Amino acid sequence: MPNRAPDPEHSPRQPADAPLAAVDALLDVATTADETGTVHGFTGDLLRVLAQHTGAGGSAVWLDRGDGDGAQLLAAQGRRLPPGATIRRITVPVSLPWSAELRLDAPDTPEARTLAHLATQRLGMTLEHQRLRDSDRRRQTSLAFLSEVSELLAQSLDLTLTLALIPRLVVPRLGTWCILHRATPGRRLEPAAAAHADEALSGWLDAVSDDLTRSLLTPPLAEALLAGKNVPLPGALSGIAVPLFARGEWLGVLSIGRDTDSPRDPDEIPVAEEVARRCALAMDNARIHEERQTVSHTLQQALLPAKLPTIPGLGIGAEYVPAGRGVEVGGDLYDIMPMPDGRWLVMVGDVSGKGVHAAAVTGLIREVIRVLVKDGRPLESVLDALNETLSERSERYCTLALAAFDTRSRGSGVEVSLHLAGHDRPLILHADGRVSSAGRWGTALGLVSPVTCPPARLVLQPGETLVFFTDGVTERRNSQEFFGTQRLAQRLTYLAGHPADVIAARLRTAAVDFSTDPPRDDMAIMAVRNDAEG
Repeated sequence: MPNRAPDPEHSPRQPADAPLAAVDALLDVATTADETGTVHGFTGDLLRVLAQHTGAGGSAVWLDRGDGDGAQLLAAQGRRLPPGATIRRITVPVSLPWSAELRLDAPDTPEARTLAHLATQRLGMTLEHQRLRDSDRRRQTSLAFLSEVSELLAQSLDLTLTLALIPRLVVPRLGTWCILHRATPGRRLEPAAAAHADEALSGWLDAVSDDLTRSLLTPPLAEALLAGKNVPLPGALSGIAVPLFARGEWLGVLSIGRDTDSPRDPDEIPVAEEVARRCALAMDNARIHEERQTVSHTLQQALLPAKLPTIPGLGIGAEYVPAGRGVEVGGDLYDIMPMPDGRWLVMVGDVSGKGVHAAAVTGLIREVIRVLVKDGRPLESVLDALNETLSERSERYCTLALAAFDTRSRGSGVEVSLHLAGHDRPLILHADGRVSSAGRWGTALGLVSPVTCPPARLVLQPGETLVFFTDGVTERRNSQEFFGTQRLAQRLTYLAGHPADVIAARLRTAAVDFSTDPPRDDMAIMAVRNDAEG
């Protein structure tokens, strides 16, 4: 083979005491390996060329990738090198956590040492290239996995569902099994969820969970976990326990176990820590959401009557649907109360806006009306006082329907005095199924002074129902149209003869089912029926 002049910019310096043909052959192998990227094939070719020029009877390259499996045979040439044989061991330069070694059974000559040194240098370059490619591939896989974990955790704010989901995200990507312990008051732990790659071993997982709970609470492990440190799983279990912290609060422990003979990824612990961090945030967000739902539900119930009264001759039905998914309290209200003169007052209103501020105004309106009515004030005076109160104490306005029902008349009809302060006109469902509207428009409260709200008087005949509603019902919208008053009246037509509570419930269902989206505005419906026999 003719000698080639090396490229001074790209070829390493060739040792002076090594034959150029041997060096050239080693460089050719390295060049081929750089092009193909096949580490095993390259290593085998390199050992064959090295054996040809050093007279080695046997050679081998052992590689430890730092994954817990120890050194593995990468390639071998010639006769097998027994463990006790007197051979030369040359370290291959490669970055941690990888380590490699060339084992060579060859004459100890300057030429052989030089060629072996050159071979390890070229092998180290190839292994380093492969290590970086593997590291980049694992990093890309880990990023995709973490992105999937975040997306799945973000789809639910239900705490129970989030707890059940976390172990199933971990298995089998990070371990064979996973147990999630949730911290309880007093810094105790209780199993919250678990998953195993083999569903048939769920019974084994239950037994492990009880033992693991006691072990994690022992002083050494508990102190390390509370300090934010990972700890090896106790006893014969293989794996790690990662503490769950969110916003400085300890939420629990994520225990990730595996079969003892399964391979370990060098990036497993950092990925597990990142998964635990994201799971802890999801748990905390779900907990906060659950607390907000509880507070909202409690506040909303306080703004609505706990129980509708029983009134001889009248049937009462009421339905309420808050906007969104039940996290915010609404601004709609309904109530019914006795008046000093023996009549019953029904109120249905809608405060502008939503949330806590609207709820505060809702509570104010409800209590002001109750106080003034119990004091014997006429409804016109009640509306004037309420308008003045809202103008002075709130930036919000309110539409309100007040209806006084008089069941004391000698006939079977019920006299109704109706005041509409900017509120939608209620609908009358007649006994024969006809639907008409009632009332006269007035001024909404909290906008201008004085308020103009002319009363309207009507008689509710036996079998007739007066239906009040807020604009969240009629403005319920699907992708193309509103539910509307006309559609509400059509639904009412088919409900003639039904009790008031059934009428309210059916209208609520019709409005909610009109769209698949959560309600954008609160909805309140109240039906009052003359149950007297005609």
